[in-house]
Amino acid sequence: MVAEDLDERLRLAVFAHLDRLSAAHSDGIPSKVINTFSFDGESMPLVVQPGIWKPRSLSAALTIRTTFTPPGQEPPYEDAVGPDGLVRYKWQGTDPMDAHNRALREAMHQQRPLVYFYPVARATYHALYPVYLIDEDLTRHEVVLDTVPIGQSAGSPLERQYAQRLTTYRLHQQVFRPRVLRAYRSRCAMCRLGHASLLDAAHIVADKQEHGDPVVPNGLALCKIHHAAYDVHILGVRPDYQVEVREDILDEIDGPMLRHGLQEMHGARIQVPRAPRERPDPERLERRYERFLSPAA
Repeated sequence: MVAEDLDERLRLAVFAHLDRLSAAHSDGIPSKVINTFSFDGESMPLVVQPGIWKPRSLSAALTIRTTFTPPGQEPPYEDAVGPDGLVRYKWQGTDPMDAHNRALREAMHQQRPLVYFYPVARATYHALYPVYLIDEDLTRHEVVLDTVPIGQSAGSPLERQYAQRLTTYRLHQQVFRPRVLRAYRSRCAMCRLGHASLLDAAHIVADKQEHGDPVVPNGLALCKIHHAAYDVHILGVRPDYQVEVREDILDEIDGPMLRHGLQEMHGARIQVPRAPRERPDPERLERRYERFLSPAA
């Protein structure tokens, strides 16, 4: 009982620490800031080498992280979104009895909530929490992450405090934004605005539709005004990356935002990631462009 109480108190303290940091660093938290955490008067790092971290006082893993890979390079571990929309996280190596992998397995068996640090730049992370390990694939050397625990129990303080997070967001959608913004170097694909806190990861094909997967080729980094205009079909993007503005909007006369923010986008080309595999999928763009041409369809 004492050990269980310690585990819960520690995880709650970590979440509270990250709540404060996430509010102050909306475009990613530097690892040196994350590692200012202390518990019961003792400093405790949360982002460590290797990527799976279990303090000595716990039996189950507390944090996991994905290693930063510069755009266009192959990652050392293939952490990815599976066909069911859930994130797969690779073991440490391939030995199921490695201490780090046993800590993961213990977190799954106990259904302990973890923090997933997803990189947006070198030594800079989005903190995604609470996440749960809901399955393990021994042949692929990976575990499956979700924001909902097995059985969806809701009795503990952890569950009550973070109930809204659990029901509002799915992990794959949380990961989608940092992946897209990293590919676009945190700049709007249309206007080049470079303030990450003002940028969204816009789906080309909506996530509830066929081919609406939360993958970078189905995303565009857009500032909030261009995201909204894209969603209501004021702007469209052709498969050749050229922007079109709806004809009635081009004929309007209004202030500088309309003129410079929307009308002058007509005929421009979006900025795309350097890595070909991260660029917008032409077939998805074509499907979305057809909706722009016939928004009532």
